[in-house]
Amino acid sequence: MDEIAKLLTRGVDSVYPSKEALEKVLRSGKKLRLYQGFDPTGIQLHIGHAVGFRKLAEFQKLGHEVIFLIGDGTGQAGDPSGKKRSREKYLSNEELRENGKTYVMQSGKIMKFDGDNPVKIMYNGDWLNKLTLVDILDIASHFTLQQMLERDLYQERLKSNEPLNLREFMYPLLQGYDSVAMEVDMEIGGVDQTFNMLGGRQLVKDYLGKEKFVLTVPLLTDSKGTKIGKTEGNVIGLTDAPNDFYGKIMALGDDAIIPCFTLLTDISEKEIDEMKRKMETGENPMAFKKQLAWELTKQFNSKTAADSAQNEFETRFQKGDTSKADLALFSVSALSGSPSVSEVMVSAGLVASKSEAKRKIDEKAVFLDSMPITEYNQKLDSPVGRVLKVGRKAVRMEK
Repeated sequence: MDEIAKLLTRGVDSVYPSKEALEKVLRSGKKLRLYQGFDPTGIQLHIGHAVGFRKLAEFQKLGHEVIFLIGDGTGQAGDPSGKKRSREKYLSNEELRENGKTYVMQSGKIMKFDGDNPVKIMYNGDWLNKLTLVDILDIASHFTLQQMLERDLYQERLKSNEPLNLREFMYPLLQGYDSVAMEVDMEIGGVDQTFNMLGGRQLVKDYLGKEKFVLTVPLLTDSKGTKIGKTEGNVIGLTDAPNDFYGKIMALGDDAIIPCFTLLTDISEKEIDEMKRKMETGENPMAFKKQLAWELTKQFNSKTAADSAQNEFETRFQKGDTSKADLALFSVSALSGSPSVSEVMVSAGLVASKSEAKRKIDEKAVFLDSMPITEYNQKLDSPVGRVLKVGRKAVRMEK
């Protein structure tokens, strides 16, 4: 697979109007002007953002003009993508610019902002905040109410009787105008941004009379579709201290291993397929998760930092652990599918009830292969051979 084929395959969900059309342009030698936008509604970028950064870096490496757009304008409207209810607070342009100050430094762990063909930094508040009433009305005239209401997110809000704020409703129009203002050839974004990006594609055609490609990248999720990198109470930040970063990767569920290897590393797809096969046949995924944690810690820091973080983890959580002791055995064959940690705790007699299991997990007294369990319903996809420990009690799981 050559560089262009890889560029359009790994870490890519969809291409509009088509992958074939984009490939034809790329193979013609034309250099594209492309971008991805990020609203700085917080101060920390996380590993979910890295999926898009890596794709931007691939285009940069091939000589294309890449723009890193900080949404201090669109952020004032509040992107409703992925949100089941309206925001309680909207940030000002000044607050958004302040939040975005460190974004370049953080994303610089993946993209290059200096040297040959540096990534360009732009702020969409520079043009959106200068739009007149007539400008905004003109942008709105390119869309119909029927088009806007086709969006799945809006339909879900309406069906659940959740308010659909008109401020949020305007968001796709503002994001769409970014493509016109920068006169881009392509936009990259997560699949949850498809509606917004296609709006920009329509505006580029209407205002500039040219094609705009849209390339969507998968969201970083586990097998259940839960986002990785920004979950309740746990953001895996790109600039987290190496030891903390390594530990947070190790705390992810086993079903996050393959998606993270695929979207965040350069490990070959052949190797990833082999890992997947081994885990599906019952091999303990701990070694693969440690490899993932090391790879990502090295990528966002250094090999020295990754080695040190791994040594710290092994010293703190694994040495002298019960995983090699003569433990009581518990057969998981009676439990259907992929049992949850709490199910095994109760069935194996480690706790008396599910309520006690929840309490023990909340107290951080439950460990799977020396890693603390934080989710009550965490599934055990490959339990055989693994050690579950609650306080002083522990069992090794078998078929």
